[in-house]
Amino acid sequence: MKICLAFDSYKGCLSASDVCKAATEGLLAAYPDADIVSFPLSDGGEGLVDFFISIGVAHAVQVVVHNPLMEIVTATYAISSDSRTAYIEMASACGLTLVPPHRRNPLLTTTYGLGELLIDAQKRGVKQIVLGIGGSATCDAGAGMLKALGDNMLADTKITVACDVTNPLYGSSGAAYVFAPQKGATPEQVKQLDMRLRSFAYITEKRGLASPEDAMKPGTGAAGGLGYALLTYLKAELRSGIDIVLDSCGFDAQLSGVDLVITGEGCSDCQTINGKVAAGVLHRSKLYGVKTILMSGQIHDSDQLLALGFDKIYCINDGDSRPMEQLLNPDVATENIRRCCIRLMKE
Repeated sequence: MKICLAFDSYKGCLSASDVCKAATEGLLAAYPDADIVSFPLSDGGEGLVDFFISIGVAHAVQVVVHNPLMEIVTATYAISSDSRTAYIEMASACGLTLVPPHRRNPLLTTTYGLGELLIDAQKRGVKQIVLGIGGSATCDAGAGMLKALGDNMLADTKITVACDVTNPLYGSSGAAYVFAPQKGATPEQVKQLDMRLRSFAYITEKRGLASPEDAMKPGTGAAGGLGYALLTYLKAELRSGIDIVLDSCGFDAQLSGVDLVITGEGCSDCQTINGKVAAGVLHRSKLYGVKTILMSGQIHDSDQLLALGFDKIYCINDGDSRPMEQLLNPDVATENIRRCCIRLMKE
């Protein structure tokens, strides 16, 4: 029996590699002859750089940049073995985790550090950049990035953005109203931020770099409007992050002869449908008629997930009544993944 494991990380608990390892141990305990291939995946947010390093196509590079509060930090990105492609997570320079909760204020945070990362990659001679923009602390529409770049708009560099957010730049479903509260903005600050985003779009249009319709394109509101700046100023292509990842690791080719695909994440709910790893894996595996099982740390909206096409859904913590803080312990989660896989193979 050939089984394909294609997991995202269990955020705050286990890396995607750790989840795949635990699942492999459980499956082999129940079915020693199983042929298992593992794909520790990322949807383009956290883990994108580690993914490309883990599959052996790139090596890590460290660079000193400014964080969202313009303090000095060391960020890591990756460069391909032929030195032509850079893989960058904007969160390594501008991520929410770099800002202590009591200092979070998207009126003040900046994407300046991302501009520094892009310049460093260009100086190393890359011709392509794959950029993940999840997990930002910012809502500056990429203005900080553009300030760092100056007149250098990376004209000779192709930029592909891993972007699964479909929100427009501004308005009730835009970057400020939907995401800024998560980054520390008060209701009054949200209104100010939305006005700033509208003003930024107006200035960009007056420069002849965009039309009014561009601000409404899906993904322009990603990372506090960074998607808009990347699209209009740097002529970047916005693509589904999980599609970029699956194409890069040759996932489809590995589905030949596979009997079962198991995917999952820390928490699966109605948001899983919107470009997350599990949904991307499901779409690919169903194209090849492969049975696909969802196995996650938490499961909500199970009817919607089944309607999406998963053949079965498992919560690794079913039957475990311990508090969530204990269930998030890596050792506990590892053991529960193993047990869940043994149960799956016996059903």
